[in-house]
Amino acid sequence: MESVSWPYFDPEYENLERRINPPSVSIDNDTCPDCTLIKVDSANKHGILLEVVQLLTDLDLTISKAYISSDGGWFMDVFHVTDQLGDKLTDESIIEYIQQSLGAKRVISSREVKTCLGRIVGVQSIGEYTAIELTGTDRPGLLSEISAVLTSFSCNVVAAESWTHNMRVACVVYVTDESSNRPIEDEVRLSTIKGQLSNVLKGNDDSTKGVKTDFSMGLTHRERRLHQLMFADRDYECSSDSSNPSLLDENMKPVITVENCNEKGYSVVNIQCRDRPKLLFDTVCTLTDMQYVVFHASITCNLPYALQEYYIRHMDGCTLDTEGEKHRVIKCLEAAIGRRASEGLSLELSASDRIGLLSDVTRMFRENGLSVTRADVTTRGDKAINVFYVRDASSGNLAINIDMKVVEAMRREIGHTMFLQVKNMPGDIAYNSLPIDSRSKFRFSFASLFKAQLDRISYNFRMIKF
Repeated sequence: MESVSWPYFDPEYENLERRINPPSVSIDNDTCPDCTLIKVDSANKHGILLEVVQLLTDLDLTISKAYISSDGGWFMDVFHVTDQLGDKLTDESIIEYIQQSLGAKRVISSREVKTCLGRIVGVQSIGEYTAIELTGTDRPGLLSEISAVLTSFSCNVVAAESWTHNMRVACVVYVTDESSNRPIEDEVRLSTIKGQLSNVLKGNDDSTKGVKTDFSMGLTHRERRLHQLMFADRDYECSSDSSNPSLLDENMKPVITVENCNEKGYSVVNIQCRDRPKLLFDTVCTLTDMQYVVFHASITCNLPYALQEYYIRHMDGCTLDTEGEKHRVIKCLEAAIGRRASEGLSLELSASDRIGLLSDVTRMFRENGLSVTRADVTTRGDKAINVFYVRDASSGNLAINIDMKVVEAMRREIGHTMFLQVKNMPGDIAYNSLPIDSRSKFRFSFASLFKAQLDRISYNFRMIKF
């Protein structure tokens, strides 16, 4: 039989351009008096803009301006950034982390890096946790029911994040086995957990339409995964959530247009909306996951509003030629902006971690008429750091006033090691519209939360690696 010869392909061919023209990352603290300029030059590839924006967002950096260009196979962008305190980047560990993560060598630092607010960033070890992904129809108390199921199966919730939008919910939960502090690998046990969670998501509806429960080992980028889950769940096709004022108030609703620039062969997407943290990440993530390539972009944030302009094409090189395509992009971007928009109250809870803590906290919310619209749960050593965004479960309105009995009940249930801070979200219309004397009364009513005593109920805790 005659032998067949195949041409040789260098397995490193795809990285050839990158090796010939390695990325360049510049951190400039001299040009602008009030911000740091981060300049990135690199060979272009699909998703590189999201990669850069995701890194800066994970470092809790505020992006006030950005200029992006990626024509001709080369990616060049400039970001004007400050930290969460409004200062330039002077922390050498943060600067080194950016240069290593985006630069030519792409070295992943094993050293712990903290933002100016003390939050730890970086890549956790793959395989330490079992990741559970959930989507379904939202209802009051759902997060409480999910966490109760996990507690009943001796699952320790190490981290979790939950979003709700247009009556849909997406949740990513990282768990370990209570006894081994390792990922759950028993297939029978996983199958049973999956079945119970599916029943909870289904609720009283016999139909499993829209209900999804999956497992994966290791960690994904939680916020990007939540966008992907809600996009796959088509939350953008659902009717607007009538209980979310940010989507109803004409002064808050995003204004998004899509037009074609025929002489240049681009579709131009313009976004005008109220600025908020991580807005740029949310819009870039959505365009990337919809398989659009951003060739040029200009971002300007003049509080309280943000202006974003993108020159895009589909990955196949086509522009958005039909009204249906344009409408879909607009609806998807509106959804991406609305998923993380929060008004009213955020409850930031810090307590000694233990099995079932999340279940207890969310149950207390449910029993006292509060519905969780968003949640961000993490553990740091033996401390649980949880942030909940809540509203009134019965009316769906913003939770402006919370009976102090709720707080005291939580302290009795969880113990006086609990530290609870109640914050009004920046730019909250409902709060800002209150008379000044009402605002003062509101703030005063929570003064006692900062005097939590540490002399009562204590628990035996296990150190949890995160």
